[in-house]
Amino acid sequence: MKTNRYLSYCDLGLIDYKEAWDLQKETFELRYNKKIPDILFLLEHPHTYTLGKVADKNNLISPAEFLKENNISVYDIDRGGDITYHGPGQIVGYPIIDLNEWLNDTHKYLRALEEVIIRVCAEYGITGIRDPKYTGVWIENRKIAAIGIKVSRWITMHGFAFNINTDLSLFSGIIPCGISDKEVTSLEKETGKKIKIEEVKSLLVKNFKEVFSYEKTNVLSQEALRESFSTNASNAFIHSNL
Repeated sequence: MKTNRYLSYCDLGLIDYKEAWDLQKETFELRYNKKIPDILFLLEHPHTYTLGKVADKNNLISPAEFLKENNISVYDIDRGGDITYHGPGQIVGYPIIDLNEWLNDTHKYLRALEEVIIRVCAEYGITGIRDPKYTGVWIENRKIAAIGIKVSRWITMHGFAFNINTDLSLFSGIIPCGISDKEVTSLEKETGKKIKIEEVKSLLVKNFKEVFSYEKTNVLSQEALRESFSTNASNAFIHSNL
């Protein structure tokens, strides 16, 4: 594992799925070419269903009328896993990190993502666990976080979806992750109170830094992020908001 690693963090707010996916692809290329350090995007999406590479399309059980009524977009994407839901009140995390500088092990990477979320749940007095059969984080038999990744040339894309104040009723339009015999849940449902999204984002960044052994983190504004796609990409990342 490389020492003296540092992580840039950028809060993208509420962002269209396709826009964020395109941003991931651009960031992936910069990271692969070592023009930027590792970066963690945290964000929310409008109502969206995404189907991974091995998804069973029969797990999208909602009719066209349901999709239209709830303004839900549907995307076939290049991550692993089956179908899941994204929407307001759910924090989505997209780490674009180089596993060559951490561990060249996708299994350990998945377990580390789970560990980040388990630690955040613990901050709210909730015991998150792993299920040996399914990737993700569970509260007893209820899934609170889904994880689906892509790793190419040891650079990661996609990531996790952590239900905070999520409208869980919209999971009824799919068989989440292709698992029909388990429920989904959220921090709001488990604690019985509305949770501050910004507070959870701060806890995610703190625990991501600890689990992945970063020496430093810096906050990257969206303005600086846009600058990063210029010829001075590395400077925009290194010198913004330290």
